[in-house]
Amino acid sequence: MKLDEIASINAGHQFRGRIQEKPGTGMFAVQMKNISPNQTVNWISCSETEPAGKREPNWLKPGDVLFAARGNNNYAVLIDETIGGLRAVAAPHFFVLRSKTRQLRPGFLAWLLNRPPSQHYFQREAEGTLTKSIRRSVLGATPVVLPPQDKQDTIINLANAINKKEQLMEQLVRNGETLMNGIANDLLQEPGVNAQ
Repeated sequence: MKLDEIASINAGHQFRGRIQEKPGTGMFAVQMKNISPNQTVNWISCSETEPAGKREPNWLKPGDVLFAARGNNNYAVLIDETIGGLRAVAAPHFFVLRSKTRQLRPGFLAWLLNRPPSQHYFQREAEGTLTKSIRRSVLGATPVVLPPQDKQDTIINLANAINKKEQLMEQLVRNGETLMNGIANDLLQEPGVNAQ
């Protein structure tokens, strides 16, 4: 089946020009720079801004999936419970995907769109020379599968476990580098180290 059969696809919030920071408005914009390498939103780094136009913005909510439609990396990000009560919108370079069926787990959809078969499809269908982009119709035609919910849950749990393991490994590497740098600095501070 195709993606637009199981999910609605809406463009991100349209701003007039650049997204301007406006503290105190209570509205936040999720931009590419707010997405961490493990495909989560760093809410603290999101800019507080002002909505454009008079229409009520399409506020993000848990279960939404952001799809980065511009650039060389077309990835999907799940909006999970960490959004809390934050009033946030997606920047224009995202599409916001919402499940049309209770049979689809949003976490599974994000996982599926980030896997090689989908990524190869996006690379093949992207348009533009300098800045690549995925049109809404191309995203809607993305081939997807909808396994039973228990299988989706198993895949999500496995992906989360692997993601946590990768984060731990990265932290161990950083800790090791910090330790080695500390040892090097201590050696250079020792009396007589530079004596000939």
